Amino acid sequence: MGGTWVSRRGWMLFTAMSVIWGVPYLLIKVADGGVSVPVLVLARVAGGAVILLPIALRRGELGLLRPHWRWLAIFACVEIILPWLFLSQAERRLSSSMSGLLIAAVPIIGVVLARLTGGPERLTPLRWAGLLGGLAGVALLAGPRALGGDLGSVVLVLLTALGYATGPLIASRKLGGLPGLGMTAACLGFAAVVYAPAAALTWPQTVPPAKVLASLAGLAVICTALAFVLFFQLIAEVGPARATVITYVNPAVAVALGVGVLGEPLTPEIIAAFGLILAGSVLATQSGRPVVPQPAGPGPAGPVGSGAADEPGTSAPAGRGVADEPGTSAPVGRGAADEPGEPGASDPLASRS
Repeated sequence: MGGTWVSRRGWMLFTAMSVIWGVPYLLIKVADGGVSVPVLVLARVAGGAVILLPIALRRGELGLLRPHWRWLAIFACVEIILPWLFLSQAERRLSSSMSGLLIAAVPIIGVVLARLTGGPERLTPLRWAGLLGGLAGVALLAGPRALGGDLGSVVLVLLTALGYATGPLIASRKLGGLPGLGMTAACLGFAAVVYAPAAALTWPQTVPPAKVLASLAGLAVICTALAFVLFFQLIAEVGPARATVITYVNPAVAVALGVGVLGEPLTPEIIAAFGLILAGSVLATQSGRPVVPQPAGPGPAGPVGSGAADEPGTSAPAGRGVADEPGTSAPVGRGAADEPGEPGASDPLASRS
């Protein structure tokens, strides 16, 4: 959409996605108390695949993916299979609110990865300030007073963030032009096949408590299947650059739910780290490219029926975004790429969570 106006439907979708992708940390924490990590991840990916695969089949999107199966498998590993394993394992010892805050560092990692792998944007003093500020926030969260000494779980969450930052880079460079919902459905189906043996070996001997079953259902149906359907509608409504702004809100939702529902502590370290990481993400994802005059006329069509990015050169914030480059989709991923090979600010799932 041009200008600054956003429709009522756009605001409704924006609000829904801001909440939906802040909830998984809470649900994972609850589900961790009743099932093994493989069973937890299997329930999420299989449930999401069962809902999304028929939609992708009806749209004829799966056939377009066959020539790219190798890169799709790699994308699924770094964006879903490994990150959801790491995150679910980490939350067995780490609070859901702290996990959500650490994942908010994805855009900072994305900027570093883009730079190290030949991305076109330069690191301006403003972006350096954002990187250093965000890293200071992560260091504050990793301190012994904030963690209670559980550094291993922090490492797992940061590995999750690394995967979320790597996924959009792969999507923008190797999977450009593929349909986002079809990619998401195929990757979830592949992940379900991978996790099925481990889940079978660790299947609970008794029926888990109702709250655990409800959390598993919520992760699969609401935070995965419904979330991606709504997210692609949001992209079509407001454009990819604005759509991924939801992920600046997700960490706040994760903290609010962790503190309000689970009674997790809200310490001065967490508050300070939240400010540092959020401000760092905003600064680090500012465009470092010079403004290039664009020819008059309509821009190229963007992914999922949206226009191109609403604001050329605007990096998308942390989240499960799609690339701003025409036709490039980065499902399940944590950020939009402003041009090929440059992940903007990260999952959304973030992812993505």
